[in-house]
Amino acid sequence: MERKDFIKRSILGASGVAVASSLLASTAQSSTYDKLMKDVGFNHLPVKSDKIMNTVLHKANTRGDANHGWLKSKHTFSFANYYNPERMHFGMLRVLNDDFVEQAKGFGRHPHDNMEIISIPLEGDLEHKDSMNNTTVIKEGDVQVMSAGTGVFHSEYNKNTDRAVKFLQIWVFPNKKNVQPRYDQITLDPQQIKNQLHQILSPNEHDGGVWIHQDAWFSLGKFDADKSLNYKIHQEGNGVYAFLLEGAATIANQALDRRDGFGIWDTQEVAIDVKKGSHLLLMEVPMN
Repeated sequence: MERKDFIKRSILGASGVAVASSLLASTAQSSTYDKLMKDVGFNHLPVKSDKIMNTVLHKANTRGDANHGWLKSKHTFSFANYYNPERMHFGMLRVLNDDFVEQAKGFGRHPHDNMEIISIPLEGDLEHKDSMNNTTVIKEGDVQVMSAGTGVFHSEYNKNTDRAVKFLQIWVFPNKKNVQPRYDQITLDPQQIKNQLHQILSPNEHDGGVWIHQDAWFSLGKFDADKSLNYKIHQEGNGVYAFLLEGAATIANQALDRRDGFGIWDTQEVAIDVKKGSHLLLMEVPMN
């Protein structure tokens, strides 16, 4: 499949997952946000219990698999040609794609609106260009955020001509629509994430990491020793989705291996035991 066809199918949602829309906030046409929320439906949101911890496990080998030659992607939640009505999202976390892009290839210019888009490179260099006049390269150790708001166009290409680039593409529903589009990125000091969970994203522009229009907090940690710790939920009604990038861990008594995903909600604190060599991303989001 050609890159432009893939982009079209991803945005328009070949399986009915997503749809492109006018970038003008003043029009009466449905936005990407409206269509996605309609498709997701509140019937897919977890039902709140009487504070009895609830969990959902997504093993690595159960993710959606897309192979377009230049792009290989694993989808934790329904996306483009992968559709699973039981795997639409986790609360306000809508997309978690684990992407592998061949050298000098990438996603051509395409639109987004009313979505918080986070990119976390794992290997290689990813070149970003957008309609806000940003031209940047992000690499391992960087965290990029784009609030699409009223609408932006952007492209993403593997900057390298000799190796692939690997990165996570994450979409979060915003808590307000039609905001002014914005872009930001940070570079983490490796010591910040060494043997601890370091906050890389929050809803507060004056807090640590990048910020988005949602009551969400992301944390990242790399461990060169076994470690036990507790993660405290920041806000009542939030859940946390753990994605184990490397290694092995036990979270809320659930054993996890490389690329497993595990969601926990209806709790105030989560017990975490990670093994040496582990790399862990936590994404705390509102559940409804």
